[in-house]
Amino acid sequence: MIVAFWISLFIAFYTYAGYGILLYFIIKIKRAVKGKPALPPIIDDQLPTCTLVVAAYNEEAYMHQKIANCLQLDYPQGKLDFIFVTDGSTDGTPSVIAQHPEIKLLHKPERAGKIAAVHRAMENVDTEVVVFTDANTFLNKEAITRICRHYADKTVGAVAGEKRVQVDENADASAAGEGFYWKYESTLKKWDSELYSVVGAAGELFSVRRNLYQDVPANTVLDDFMISMLIADKGYRIIYEPDAYALETASENVTEELKRKIRIAAGGIQSIIWLKSLLLPFKYPILSFQYISHRVLRWTVTPFFMILAFVLNILIIAQSFSWLYMLLLVGQVMFYASAFLGLILEKRQLRVKVLFIPYYFCVMNYAVLAGIIRYFTKKQSAVWEKAQRRA
Repeated sequence: MIVAFWISLFIAFYTYAGYGILLYFIIKIKRAVKGKPALPPIIDDQLPTCTLVVAAYNEEAYMHQKIANCLQLDYPQGKLDFIFVTDGSTDGTPSVIAQHPEIKLLHKPERAGKIAAVHRAMENVDTEVVVFTDANTFLNKEAITRICRHYADKTVGAVAGEKRVQVDENADASAAGEGFYWKYESTLKKWDSELYSVVGAAGELFSVRRNLYQDVPANTVLDDFMISMLIADKGYRIIYEPDAYALETASENVTEELKRKIRIAAGGIQSIIWLKSLLLPFKYPILSFQYISHRVLRWTVTPFFMILAFVLNILIIAQSFSWLYMLLLVGQVMFYASAFLGLILEKRQLRVKVLFIPYYFCVMNYAVLAGIIRYFTKKQSAVWEKAQRRA
C-alpha cells in the first residue's frame, strides 16, 4: 500500500511539475554544452509561399475583424494566399467574406464538420506551406514571417504558434485558470522545442509543409494534434514559435470551458490509441519521452493516480499513524478544499484569485475522467460543439 501510494504521488507530481523541472535542467545542460540555439533570419526572398486557411462556422460576429487582421499580416507580396471555408454556416459569414476578392471562399450549405472543411481547403492549396488558424483568434502582424522562417531547416515539418488567452482584472476562475495554464504550457513547449520537438500543435495557430500533410480520418476529434503528430511520426520536428501568437478571449464561464476540455480529453484518448507506435521509444526515443511525459500521462492515468494517492493516504493513516503521512494528507485535503471553496465562490460570483488555480486544476482533471468515459461509450462526435467565448 505504501509503495502504491508513493508511485501514485510521484506520477501525479511528475506529470504536472516534475517533467517541467526535469526539462528545465536538461535544457540548461544542453545550452552549457552547445550554446543557446540562434533563430533563423527572416529573408523575404527565401521565405516559402504560404496559404492561410480558416475554417469558420457561423462566425459572423468575428468575421469583419478576422479579415482585417488577416489582411494586415506582414509577408512578402505575392507569397501569401487566403482560403476561408464556411461550410454549413447559416448566418452572414459567407457574405462577409465574399466582399473580399483577395480571399478564396469555399462554401456549401451542408455541414460536414471542421475536418471535412480542412480537407476541402487543402485540395485548393498549392503553396509550400499552409498555416491554420481559428476564426475567433487574432494574429500578431509578424506571425506568418516568424513561423515560415523555420522552414529553411529541412528537418522541420511543422511549426506551432503560441496561444494567448486575454485575461482582464475582473477575470473569473475560467479565464484566470485558462490564462495561467497556457502560460505554463507555453513554457513547456519552448523547452520541448529546444530539446527536440513540440508534442502536437493547437488549432489556434499552427503550420505544416504542404507535401507532408495527410488527411486524417473523418471521425478524428483533435484534428490539429493528429495532423501535426503524423508529421512528427515521419521523423520531422515540430518547432514552437512564441513570437507568432494567436490571441483569443477565455471561455464564457467554467461550464463552457469544461465542455471544451472534455472534448479535448476524449480526443486525447483517441490520439493515443491511433499513435500507439510513439509509445515505444525504439523509433524516436526523445520524441516518445516527450510525448509520454507531456501528453499521455495527463490524458490517461494521472487523474486516477491522484484519486488513488488520496485514498491510500487515508488508509495508511488509519492503519498506522505517521506525521509524514498526516502532513501529506493535510496538504491534499487543503488543496481539494481550496478547489471546492473556489467552486462555491464562483457560483456566487465572488472571486478570490488564490483559489482559481486549484479550482481550474480539478476541473481539468475531472474533464479527463469525463472525456475517457465519453470516448469509450462512443458519445464523442468529431463535429465541434463550440464553447462560447467572452466578447
